[in-house]
Amino acid sequence: MYNIFVASWQTAAKMKTTTVEFGAKTATGSIMAASGVSMDSPTTRRKIAAPKPASAAAALSAPAAHAAQLGSAETARAASGMPHSAKAQQVYLLLRDEILRGLRAPGSLLPGEPRLAAEQGVSRVTIRRALAQLEAEGLIERRPGVGTRICGAKADQRAFSADIASLLPEIVQMGERTTARLLSFAYVPAPPAVAAALGDSGLMQRAVRVRLIDGAPFSYLVTHVPEAIARGFSEADLATTPLFRLLERSGVVVARASQTVSATLAAPEVAAALELAPGAPLIALTRTLFDDQGRGVEHLDALYRPDRFRLEMRFERVGRGAARHWAPVFEPMRSAAE
Repeated sequence: MYNIFVASWQTAAKMKTTTVEFGAKTATGSIMAASGVSMDSPTTRRKIAAPKPASAAAALSAPAAHAAQLGSAETARAASGMPHSAKAQQVYLLLRDEILRGLRAPGSLLPGEPRLAAEQGVSRVTIRRALAQLEAEGLIERRPGVGTRICGAKADQRAFSADIASLLPEIVQMGERTTARLLSFAYVPAPPAVAAALGDSGLMQRAVRVRLIDGAPFSYLVTHVPEAIARGFSEADLATTPLFRLLERSGVVVARASQTVSATLAAPEVAAALELAPGAPLIALTRTLFDDQGRGVEHLDALYRPDRFRLEMRFERVGRGAARHWAPVFEPMRSAAE
């Protein structure tokens, strides 16, 4: 891995040098052409100095920074339990998806390693790594002389389901039924997106938390609250009390909210906190709360593990004749949080 990295870095360094030299010569040539001086004369060629090589410290800084990024990615991958090999990870994810979706029936046998290797176009070593992770998760059982049996997907008791029609109150409740770990706390200038959403470009209290259920992480939360409101609660409060309750305790009357739900990929620091591999898919929720005066009082960027947080929505056919259409069904709230 180190040799491959060094070779890649050296190649990149050469490419960068070539680009700099080409740019320098092009600029010099344009100036000389404008002044009637030929680029092809020996005298001119001797006068065009080659770019000076970077210092040893500067040369080492790029690979060192990249190595640090690789280290954090490897840490996150190790925490997630996923196979380290990219090919093994692909096979693991493919088989896991087929098992979880019921495409491989519980009790049935997986094909042997040689056949799986041929189907996936990988080595048997890669297949063994993928199967080892599936076995560690209890999705398969390997018995010498018998084969690999599908155990089936087990319902994750730590998973939350939320009705998208009542998502906000359910998310508020979820904060009261789970625990949180505070990762960072500071007062910072409002980022542009937050300032635009809240209508406030002043100082913000920024907190990063991971919410857990039965000790297992399922959401990564980044909140921004205007300083005038946030001074009403402390760092210790955020570690023990849902933010929505802290806002109410500070005298804020929340009147309305705006939120969007989308999807994204886990950055290394998020992946490490949620015990996932970097690049794992996540549910992304962005929410802005407003008080009864129309002022923005909280901005939330929340990322959820899709295996532990699901959005549901039910519909029914209503109306008559040509006006008959689908309408969402609003049901009593079952569970919820932040």
